[in-house]
Amino acid sequence: MARIALTVGADEFDRLFLGVEFAEVDGDILYVLALNEDSANELEEKYATHIAAIASHILKRPIDIVMVLPKQLTLQ
Repeated sequence: MARIALTVGADEFDRLFLGVEFAEVDGDILYVLALNEDSANELEEKYATHIAAIASHILKRPIDIVMVLPKQLTLQ
């Protein structure tokens, strides 16, 4: 999370990444859960590429797709 915070800045990080969960990796897809639909859409539109690059580096495997879903659409 610290790496993405450096990329997006403190205020944007606090606003968008509050409650974000990096849920699962399936092949080259990283599933991310956001608090709500608006946050999910904004994260995916603005930061999917950054998240993929950082995740690829950390996981040492290619992450080509970041799917950000709102938590309320997932079964828990």
